[in-house]
Amino acid sequence: MIAPPFLQAVEVSRVYPRFQNALVALDGVSLEVNRGSFVAIMGPSGSGKSTLLNLLGCLDTPSSGRILLEGEDIARLDDRAASRLRNRRLGFLFQSFNLIPQMTVVENIETVLLYSDRPRGEWRSRALAVLESIQLAERAAHRPAELSGGEAQRVALARALVNDPDILLADEPTGNLDSKTGEHVLDLLLGLQDQGRTIVLVTHDEAVARRAQRIVELKDGRLVRARQTNGETS
Repeated sequence: MIAPPFLQAVEVSRVYPRFQNALVALDGVSLEVNRGSFVAIMGPSGSGKSTLLNLLGCLDTPSSGRILLEGEDIARLDDRAASRLRNRRLGFLFQSFNLIPQMTVVENIETVLLYSDRPRGEWRSRALAVLESIQLAERAAHRPAELSGGEAQRVALARALVNDPDILLADEPTGNLDSKTGEHVLDLLLGLQDQGRTIVLVTHDEAVARRAQRIVELKDGRLVRARQTNGETS
């Protein structure tokens, strides 16, 4: 028996009602993501990239179609089940970092563990271990305002990884970074893939997308092209 694709969108559409004309953000998109692969989603503004990522991550529900994780339709989970899935199996990395300014770096990372099954006594050691893995342990007691953009994004990455997710969903993670710092973040993502994690990354930057194994291109809410890459570094 052939195993189903690890993560799959099947004829997914997302329509947002408006007063006059409905906005069709996605229109019948199908996509397969293999376990341990690195897929980049590209397209111009308004093409549906972030909408598709949100659907894959159970942050939104499709108007039609299915989102399957190891063959199970996760698009129709109730709020409680979707939250549990996100906390246990999915990690999210965004362009804007979304760090809480009043908290220290390690406290920001611990916020994800509030909804986990890990005993509270393990939170600090787990958060520090993830910081150590990305070579940022010395910043644990700092606050976000004391970090560079690259450091802030690495903290956001540590937060995404603290629950050891199977899948990392990244929306323009290098968009606010200079090219050198962006390359470092991409190197970290590739290292995570080498460890067996599945990565889906949204970007408008061809050079960033070429670091992935496969590029999927959207236009006007439709998938118009899919191609393999060589994981180029420039």
